[in-house]
Amino acid sequence: MKVVVVGASGNAGTALLRRLHGDPTVTSVVGVARRTPRTTPPPPYDVASWVSVDVGARGPDDEVVAALARAFAGADAVVHLAWAIQPSHDRQRLADVNVTGTRRVLEAAVRAGVPHVVAASSVGAYSPAPDDVPRAEGWATDGIRSSQYSVDKAAQERLLDEYDESHPDLAVARLRPALIFQRAAGYEITRLFLGPFVPERVLGGKVPVLPWPAGVRLQAVHADDVAEAYREAVVRQVRGAFNVAAPQVLRGEDVARVVGGEGTPVREVPVPVVRAAMATAWHARALPVGPGWLDMAVNAPVLDTTRAERELGWRASWSAVDAVRDVVEGMVDGAGTASPPLLPRDLPRRR
Repeated sequence: MKVVVVGASGNAGTALLRRLHGDPTVTSVVGVARRTPRTTPPPPYDVASWVSVDVGARGPDDEVVAALARAFAGADAVVHLAWAIQPSHDRQRLADVNVTGTRRVLEAAVRAGVPHVVAASSVGAYSPAPDDVPRAEGWATDGIRSSQYSVDKAAQERLLDEYDESHPDLAVARLRPALIFQRAAGYEITRLFLGPFVPERVLGGKVPVLPWPAGVRLQAVHADDVAEAYREAVVRQVRGAFNVAAPQVLRGEDVARVVGGEGTPVREVPVPVVRAAMATAWHARALPVGPGWLDMAVNAPVLDTTRAERELGWRASWSAVDAVRDVVEGMVDGAGTASPPLLPRDLPRRR
């Protein structure tokens, strides 16, 4: 199989390239990214030949679609992972990459005659479900209106529906993972979500008390497990949506044990107080992400992964706690890779 991975240099893309390295089922890999690894990249990036395309480039669609279609030529599957979280204050840029970029990828797949697209959706696409009842893939995907990330994920879902319905020769699948963590993304996650004003060392077992938004619970999944789900979706040529998450639901006490050690107390803070503080810090550009991320955490459903287990033969090999521990250790160490989005703390970033 020839597989093209759009957004191959990021968090999930890096894990997927690791999984495809040496996979006898996949005979050719093309990595598409705005910023590609250097000419002779180290593993896992050496598994792919690289093409530079900015899926969210301003201007008419045709030039971008044509470039993507050339990269997609002869592919058995395209995995679309490209997504922008920053710059969070540039709403148009986010929509250009996330929504327009998805439409361009789908249009290029049709133009190139690709039979199968697997796209990265998210738990963030789902409509509010603030209880703990696990929701399967039939739960509505209208998003959380106050979260720009969630709004874009919901818009992406509509595009995937549209192309699935209007192009019967194109099989469209989508994965809806929980929060994706791995050590190699440690510095990137710090940069994207915490910014320069939160020293990484406070996470390394140094937190005496963990402030936690009251009632918030999370699910997580390790990037290696997500990569396995993408691989299975590709080789099985499946259609439709698949929830992907480790089975544990994490609360403040679970995270406190990771960032502060056993017995670290949790101090619950009312959600409106946390939200107001986040909004103030975001508008002051002291925090890279706005309060919509908290709104999504409060309202996102617990994922039922039965379909992925049944139809992909998928099981999480990492617990949710261990996935969090892996990324926290990476955040403390400023860990990364040779990929431009994941460059570690002690290397200069290429613009």
